[in-house]
Amino acid sequence: MSTSHGARAQAPLPCRNLGRSGVPVTALGFGGAAVAGLYEDVGEEAAAAAVDAAWDAGIRYFDTAPHYGLGLSERRLGAALRDRPRHAYTLSTKVGRVLEPYDGGGDDRAHGFAVPATHRRRWDFSADGVRRSLEDSLRRLGLDRIDLVLLHDPDDHGEQAFREAYPALEELRSQGVVGAIGVGMNQTRMLTRFVRDTDVDAVLCAGRYTLLDQDALKTLLPAAAAAGTNVIVGGVFNSGLLATPALGATYDYTEAPDEVLRRALRMKDITEAAGVPLRAAALRFPFGHPAVASVLVGARSADQVRDAVTQFHRRLPGRLWETLRVQGLLPAGVPVPEAGNP
Repeated sequence: MSTSHGARAQAPLPCRNLGRSGVPVTALGFGGAAVAGLYEDVGEEAAAAAVDAAWDAGIRYFDTAPHYGLGLSERRLGAALRDRPRHAYTLSTKVGRVLEPYDGGGDDRAHGFAVPATHRRRWDFSADGVRRSLEDSLRRLGLDRIDLVLLHDPDDHGEQAFREAYPALEELRSQGVVGAIGVGMNQTRMLTRFVRDTDVDAVLCAGRYTLLDQDALKTLLPAAAAAGTNVIVGGVFNSGLLATPALGATYDYTEAPDEVLRRALRMKDITEAAGVPLRAAALRFPFGHPAVASVLVGARSADQVRDAVTQFHRRLPGRLWETLRVQGLLPAGVPVPEAGNP
């Protein structure tokens, strides 16, 4: 296992507490799906090195889920973090899919992960399902607690999630078992309902607040700002298109449509003319809205982590955002970050 526990860490990234919970997250967080074999196999050493690189770069927020690699993400993150001071980082995982042993063979590529199909996922947003999922996650992680627990993709289970799963999380928070609670989804409508109708500390919105898609700005982000709820943004590269725009690049998990690809390529030309890569602008863009507390980046290698941190810290010229607006690539009313770090 690659390790750099003795290396001197960089200065911590900017940090904010989620809602009223007191649970802190760094502005840049480590998304744990990629190291669990998302789309392609990732070896143990490469996964451990990616987490080490994140730590050394000052990242102190790590996100995972049972869904990622059928528990592999939790096992790998737990192993990589186990010797770190537990008070020094924030860990989030998710509930809603319970893993059950499966001996039918095959792999999990149908769900996007290059891992053996040792388990099957079963949707469960019942109160008992929430508690069982957390117990299983703690065992896989090998840690003593989870700081932030998110309901994971309750799209087709909304009423049970509101009626059973959310109250169970609220009870666990009141008992001090978890520090903060929330919901993670790829859509904004139900996330907005959770912000308005419950007392969640944070929501994780994936792919809906990026340079190419500002759907979250319609209702979710204003509702979050009004409620004092923080938003964690995932999928800022829209599945890869905003990281490396090229023919065949993926957008929202499928091949990018021609029109969207053309927009991304135009953005790339503009950002590079301003002296920065497109991925630097994509990473920083969400921080234009005050409700955004953190951006998650999925990385499968130490090099990818180091690149993400480098791009995050790049100073973006103020004229960049205005140029994107003038060229019709950003709507006039979309907030953008000020110069400097978030």
